Amino acid sequence: MDTLHAPPANPNTSPNPVLLIWGAALLVLMAAFYEALQEMSTIWQNSEEYSHGFFIPAISAYLIWLRRNELRFVKQLNESSLGLALLVAGLLLGLLGDLATVRTLQHYAFIVSLVGLFTAAFGREGLKLAWVPLLFLVFMVPFPNFILNNLSSRLQLWSSWLGVEFIRICDIMVYLEGNVIDLGGYKLQVVEACSGLRYLFPLTSLSFLCAYLFKGPVWQKALVFLAAIPLTIFMNSFRIGVIGILVNYWGTDMAEGFLHDFEGWVVFLLCMVLLFILMWLLSILNGKKVAFSELVQLPDEWYARAAQNKIEFNLNRSSYVAIGLIASLGFSGQFIRGDEEIIPQRKAFINFPLQMSEWSGRREFIEQQYLDTLKLTDYFVANYASSDGEGSVNFYSAYYQSQRKGVSVHSPRSCIPGDGWRITSLSQRDFADLQFQGSPMRVNRAVIEKGDYKQLVYYWFQQRGRNITNEYAVKWYLFTDAITMHRTDGALVRLVTSLDKGQDIDVADQRLYGFMQTLVGVLPDYLPGRDAPVASMLALD
Repeated sequence: MDTLHAPPANPNTSPNPVLLIWGAALLVLMAAFYEALQEMSTIWQNSEEYSHGFFIPAISAYLIWLRRNELRFVKQLNESSLGLALLVAGLLLGLLGDLATVRTLQHYAFIVSLVGLFTAAFGREGLKLAWVPLLFLVFMVPFPNFILNNLSSRLQLWSSWLGVEFIRICDIMVYLEGNVIDLGGYKLQVVEACSGLRYLFPLTSLSFLCAYLFKGPVWQKALVFLAAIPLTIFMNSFRIGVIGILVNYWGTDMAEGFLHDFEGWVVFLLCMVLLFILMWLLSILNGKKVAFSELVQLPDEWYARAAQNKIEFNLNRSSYVAIGLIASLGFSGQFIRGDEEIIPQRKAFINFPLQMSEWSGRREFIEQQYLDTLKLTDYFVANYASSDGEGSVNFYSAYYQSQRKGVSVHSPRSCIPGDGWRITSLSQRDFADLQFQGSPMRVNRAVIEKGDYKQLVYYWFQQRGRNITNEYAVKWYLFTDAITMHRTDGALVRLVTSLDKGQDIDVADQRLYGFMQTLVGVLPDYLPGRDAPVASMLALD
């Protein structure tokens, strides 16, 4: 990076007013995003995947502080134009996130706004100098739950499969069913906590820093950063394999308590060691013999430039413009969105009939540990048998009266593989002759298999009168309806039927279609449509 030579400091400008005014602008920005920052901090405290989040802003600030004498406050308002534009973009993005109460959007909006405020103070040259530490702040933002759930499910399956392969290398008979490892005498379930996310996010943050400070070409820096992903998957799978081997010989105590947690720390440290070995090998490829202690080191030129330059303090109208923008746009969402969310009127599932036309049902209940994960408002699950004895249908619906603050419908596409089922076919099917809340029915059609067993699954998301089959479309309409309708209620509807060995899949399609013909006449009372009457108003925090 080229050396930035700051012009001589203006002796007429005292540093104290400059720092105080820009510091006040930062405090006002943090106050405008207070709710979003508070929720992000809560996630850091309560989630092991993001417990490293507290260190990210501190490290970013430290890296910028090291180069403080290369920075200069801009003199003219036009030098702050890029920063003010970024600040406006971030504040508008935050306003949208505030109106929809989509916290993740607000988290990223805060970073954009912070970058804009920094650029407004130090100009384009300052942004060129500090863009990497500012980009590092992205790693403190938690992923949305629906992305986190999908990612966790995939990592569970990959880690389970590779872990079983490690166990088989040791000549131990083992059978894998989804994310359940069957050792004969023992069964181990690779739960969400063992998916590897606890290593992936901290290690990815660490590898980004290592790539930034590693002395090598851009492609090698990119390789160091991206290596965190396969390293995490491989080492987490190895950990699962080791636990399986220990359990096979010494029992389930090997998979619980202190030993389990200790193994996790060991794996994380091994991932770090492998990352440094990769950088060491790359340094040899570059023709350098670098000691491990020197692979990641702050550049000497930073200190040399700090000795040559002194920070220049200038004060111009951009600081007042920034404070005005934050005050006007940053807090406007509180006056626009109102203080309440509409909760529509509906019948409770406790009243859902177990006798519908020729279908007779037997209700079932979900265990509390799963309810704690799903965080739903109301649900119904029952097995319905037809009067002609030609088969049964499992009907499940989960209703959420509010999907704000990270609570949302769980997609069967993520949950089905976790139960050991393999999705062999996934498509959409339209039923033009079936109307649900005024719209033709469209469902996701999945054929799933486990060993010799096969099932047919229909599912869709019923969201404020909309029949939706795409998980990402659910999030989009959730965002827009929160702004325009002040509603975020919604539901998942899922139908499952089993096939006998050798039975034609068309028979299962006809069975589910027959059940849906009856269901569409009953279910709308329990899932509010677009024009459902208001039952109550939920206060927004």
